[in-house]
This record gives sequence, structure tokens and C-alpha cells, in this order.
Amino acid sequence: MKKVLRIVGLTLLGLLVISTFVFLWQKSRPKIVTYKIEAATKGDIEKRTVATGKVEPRNEILIKPQMSGIIAEVYKEAGETVKAGDIIARIQVVPDMVNESSAESRVERARLAANQSRINYDRDKKLFENEVISREEFEKVELQYKNDQEELRAANDNLSLVRTGITKSSAQTSNTLVRSTVSGTILDVPVKAGNSVIQSNNFNDGTTVASVADLGDMLFVGKIDETEVGKLSVEMPMEITIGAIQDLKIPALLEYVSPKGIEESGAILFEMKAALQLPQDLFIRAGYSANADIILDQRKDVVTIPESSVEFSGDSAFVYMVKSEKPQEFDRKHVKIGLSDGIRIEVTEGLKENDKIRGTEIIEDKKK
Repeated sequence: MKKVLRIVGLTLLGLLVISTFVFLWQKSRPKIVTYKIEAATKGDIEKRTVATGKVEPRNEILIKPQMSGIIAEVYKEAGETVKAGDIIARIQVVPDMVNESSAESRVERARLAANQSRINYDRDKKLFENEVISREEFEKVELQYKNDQEELRAANDNLSLVRTGITKSSAQTSNTLVRSTVSGTILDVPVKAGNSVIQSNNFNDGTTVASVADLGDMLFVGKIDETEVGKLSVEMPMEITIGAIQDLKIPALLEYVSPKGIEESGAILFEMKAALQLPQDLFIRAGYSANADIILDQRKDVVTIPESSVEFSGDSAFVYMVKSEKPQEFDRKHVKIGLSDGIRIEVTEGLKENDKIRGTEIIEDKKK
């Protein structure tokens, strides 16, 4: 029994030693590296960047009241289309007690004067008809009578303005009616019936009754990093993608790049604006988030290769030309490169179309 165990042990030891030598021999063998073979092709190269922002109307007009008071009625809602001059709301005037009392006193004085002038006019008219007084004297009395009547009318209008903000002669063009100053779509009506409003003056911007904008003239407003702002120029084309409208790219032209950057989260960003070229049947709401895909540079019909095939050494670039495919043999060659889009790169000198070069290393699947 002991002899059998000894033989088994020696056998296992021998197998372990042999397998160790086999493993070490396999590890010591040179590894054969194979590469993909790539071919230079002609195509287009575009260098792009993306700017984030939102869609806004070019001009958003804030409608302010022309007098202070309380909103009596609101005739329009957000989303409705209005034309210049359309009434949006009506204001009820809250009269000042001092001004009202003064206006009432003026009316009473004007009424007394008008009554006395009427009596004088009626008396002198009879005297003039009987040729008792001259025409000159009668015309003076007639002029005073007309002036007093006009003063009474003006006093009544002033009292009406203090109390209600309107007069009989200007009821259609009253300052109590808040009208739209432009044509467009109402974006917001921040007031309701019963809210107090004040007119714009030297010390206050006034209460906004509504905001109106033309939604057919929209801008993309975004921000771009300082490393790329120098590559932008006015009228540069771009494509706008709106988050709420998938699978639709809207063409746009760059109109404005801010001359001053703003620091955000440690980065310097510059504001940019681009005019959207909207289709007639497309409705865009103000405030949609959007991205701008900007073509910073492009090359048409140039020789391109995968950028991973290029070896960089200092300021020089090299590729490995295929000398033999089986077995693989390569010759190192200097080339001049141009624009890159991060995947493919332009070769300006050193290669022509269909030239074969070494690509990336082929990694064998360990399971296989």
C-alpha cells in the first residue's frame, strides 16, 4: 500500500513539474500582435460644438397702464392673439378726496357764473333787439356767456375724470382702457380683477398688465464656452433642437455674440443669439429649452483616416503604411494632418485615397 502511494505521489509531482515548464515556455514565446487594416477614404470633415439655451421671442413688450387704479375687468387671457389697439383690461379709478372736493367746488363756481351770464345774456339780448344798447356791448355780454358755458363744461369733465377717469367726449379713448401697443400673442397676464395697479412714472416702472410678443420671430438664446467663442462669426449657420419637439432640427443664423463673458461654475461663458427660420405651420412656445449644433469648421471631399491610426510625436504625425498583410509588416511614414472631428482626421500630405495603413490592435477574445 505504501509503495502504491509513493508511486502516485511521484507521478503527481512529475506532472506538476512538466506543466510548470510548459507554462513558462508558453509565456516566454513572443506574442504576435495583429492590427486592423484601414484604408484612406475621401469624405467630409466637420468640427461641431453644442450650446445649450432656450427659445425666446425677439421682442417681448410689457403693457403698462396709463393711470393708477383697480383692475375692474380683464378681457384677454394668455395665449390669445391681439392686434395693436385691442383692449386688454379696464381700470376703475379710485378718486382722491382732496382732488374730488376741489373739482366739485370748481363745478359749483362755474355753474353760478354760467347762470349769471345766461341772465345777463337774455336781458341784453332783448335790449339789443329793441335798439337800446349797441352791438358792441351786446357782443361782450355774449362772449362772456359762451366762456362761462365752456368753463362749466370743462369743470364737469374734470370732475368726471377725477371720479371715473373718463369723460363723455373721450369715452372711447379713455386712459382707463389698457390697450395692446403691438400685435402678437399674449404671453402672460399677471393681474386679475381687483388688483391695484400704478402707472409708470419717474420713480416706478409701473404695474405690468400683460406681456405681448410675436411668436413668429423667435431667437435661440444660449451660452458658449470661451474656448470656442473665438470660432463664431455673425451669420454662421446652425441647427436648433428643441427638447419638447423631438426629431426636428430648425435652421438658424447666428446674430449676436456677447463681447463680455460671465463666470458660471468656474467657467467663462458668452451669451449668443441666433434667429430661427421657422416653418409656417410650426408653433413654438416661448421658453422651450433647446440645444444649438454649431459647425465651427468643415472640409469637403478630403482624404481622411481614423484618428486612432495616427501616432503623434511632438509636433509631427506618423502613420504605418502596410508593407505586407500576411505576415503583417508596416513602414512608418510622416504625414501632415488637418481638421479632425474626434473620429476621423484630414490628411493634407503623405497619403492618397485607398492607401492602406495600420489601424488599432485586434484584441483576441480570451473565452475563444
